[in-house]
Amino acid sequence: MRYSREHKIETHARIVKKASVRLREKGAHGIGVADLMKDAGLTHGGFYAHFASREALVIEAFAYAMDRSTERWRKLAEQTPPDQRLATIVASYLTPVHRDDPGQGCAVPTLGADIARESPKTRKAFAAKLEQMIDMLAAQIPEQPPEAARKQAMAAIATMMGTLVLARIAGQGEFSDEILTAGRDAVLDRATAPKPGAKKTAVKKAAAPARQ
Repeated sequence: MRYSREHKIETHARIVKKASVRLREKGAHGIGVADLMKDAGLTHGGFYAHFASREALVIEAFAYAMDRSTERWRKLAEQTPPDQRLATIVASYLTPVHRDDPGQGCAVPTLGADIARESPKTRKAFAAKLEQMIDMLAAQIPEQPPEAARKQAMAAIATMMGTLVLARIAGQGEFSDEILTAGRDAVLDRATAPKPGAKKTAVKKAAAPARQ
């Protein structure tokens, strides 16, 4: 039986979507092609009609997941005043709901360690999506030169994702909640801290009387 091009595109998209959830739940090496295809309601034999290799599916699946995260952040930003956008994104990311549902969450905390061991092609694709995520977050940091905003966004994302990993390790109790709170505070405290130049000026002014 021959299927239309539209049907094949829809089927391909369904496989990628289902795989993105399962990979985030089980890890890049925690589930095989047969299981991924079964989740999509298809046979193992049909896999190569859609993907050249398992690696190709993994790349598409985590790209899909990362695109969804970036788009979610963008929508939050559009609904929030500029000076509150970073705080809103951080607060929405470091939550018990996100911690407890990795299959629908950010791909980096769940797949980052696995991808670091993959081929250069896979790592390059992952890095490109990560850079898009960083640039999107940097755009939500007002009153900062582009280079400074990008650096702050990198630090924020590293803290957010590391916090989520630790919170998941700790489980779902009070300790895990405490880790989430500490991560949120760390990102936002850094965001509101005085600029280094301003801090030095204040120190000089305070120290002047002691030198007299």
